[in-house]
Amino acid sequence: MSDTSTARRHELNLYRRYFDLVAAGRKSIEVRVRYPHLADMAAGDTIRFRIKGTDQTCDVLVKRVTAYADFEALLDGEGPASVNPTATREQQLASIRSIYPPEKEQLGALAIEIELLDTEHPCVGGDDRRGFIIPPRD
Repeated sequence: MSDTSTARRHELNLYRRYFDLVAAGRKSIEVRVRYPHLADMAAGDTIRFRIKGTDQTCDVLVKRVTAYADFEALLDGEGPASVNPTATREQQLASIRSIYPPEKEQLGALAIEIELLDTEHPCVGGDDRRGFIIPPRD
């Protein structure tokens, strides 16, 4: 893990289907394009995931960041079940490529290993769609 004095906090948007997997602790690898603004992400950093347009957030610890040439190499290296345990490798590849066009994939792919920071109350704000409201943190 990196020195906590250099740890950074990142804010990233997630689609509802992926947010729910993170919140449930079922998704341990987040996939991103290797954008320049993510180049400094490292183990020990935190990410606040947000469903765009809502106040729902989930905080995770970055355990590891691994760069890959493309999404196929990432799925082969990390295993599809770590990225999305509800979809096959082929479904995941199609879904990722529907989010990121070929010119983005050419930048490379990042596998970000994550872990929920607060396993008792990992996500806050809004309706979690299981029939109750998660209160915002103070």
